[in-house]
Amino acid sequence: MTLEHLRELIPDYAKDIRLNLGSLTNETTLTDQQKWGAFLASAVAIGQPQVVKAFEAEAAARLTPQAMDAARAAAAIMAMNNVYYRSLHLLSNHEYQTLRAGLRMNVLANPGVEKVDFELWSLAVSAINGCGMCLDSHEVELKKHAVPALNIQAALRIASVVAAASAVLRSIH
Repeated sequence: MTLEHLRELIPDYAKDIRLNLGSLTNETTLTDQQKWGAFLASAVAIGQPQVVKAFEAEAAARLTPQAMDAARAAAAIMAMNNVYYRSLHLLSNHEYQTLRAGLRMNVLANPGVEKVDFELWSLAVSAINGCGMCLDSHEVELKKHAVPALNIQAALRIASVVAAASAVLRSIH
């Protein structure tokens, strides 16, 4: 599955999504590694097979195997963390926020790519998974590394369009 084929599968009622996919693949705010890692992490986080295959194929031509694994790792670790930390945030009883998480998160310390790139991908996945606590945490880390708001916005735009494309394709296949 190629990205172009994926775009062709999106029906006309969702042509804005198709157009946004095209424009975001050509955006230049992020480095290629940041951009394609955000696409891949977002696709893996959603898990719609056609979308995952299309972005894996595109990313394979642009990312090292280590960066591809790191993007997948961002989706995996955030799948766990977003549920856990979103739950802490939503619970009325704040006692749980004082307890040690007790979950392994070693990949956060050594993701295999630059920390900024992994943080951008984790932010994108956290947006998809709807965890405000994690979004805030990753945005703070990115700001510590002087990442401009436009770069953070680009990662969020990628996550939103990948999520929309996945929703459309799930509904028609």
